[in-house]
Amino acid sequence: MELPNYRLPSVRNTCQLLWEKAKDFLERAFTVIFIATIVIWFLQSFSPQLQFIEDSSQSILARLAGLLEPLFRPLGLGDWRICTSLISGVMAKESVVSTMEILFAGGVASALSSRAAASLLVFSLLYSPCIAAIASVKRELGTKWAVAMVAWQCVVAWVCAFVIYVI
Repeated sequence: MELPNYRLPSVRNTCQLLWEKAKDFLERAFTVIFIATIVIWFLQSFSPQLQFIEDSSQSILARLAGLLEPLFRPLGLGDWRICTSLISGVMAKESVVSTMEILFAGGVASALSSRAAASLLVFSLLYSPCIAAIASVKRELGTKWAVAMVAWQCVVAWVCAFVIYVI
């Protein structure tokens, strides 16, 4: 069996390859995150009648979060504002805290018990990653695997958060 000669890659070639791969990922991730940010802003700024609103409790996003509220009530998170922040967390995990601070006007501590806060932390850490990571999985493995991954991670996060809330 004949194998080609092994050549140690040069530092220049390695750095160039790393730069190209990182640049490609950042361009794709930025595009996905930017689009997701616009969608979240639109849903949070407009009513179902497509009128611009000042009060976010009347927004499309608040209505969507209201549908999820019964699902999160056993975790101690039965508030539309918390559900809204978890929806925005799909865009980027950092936005969970910032969205809650905006919607609760700085009064998050009064809205959550210590058990509910622990449950929220566990759920936030374990549910699906940001939209850029989901898009990468979709691109690499396909839509079926990306949806399965998100569903599985949400189920695991819900069960773990429920266990924490009950304990």
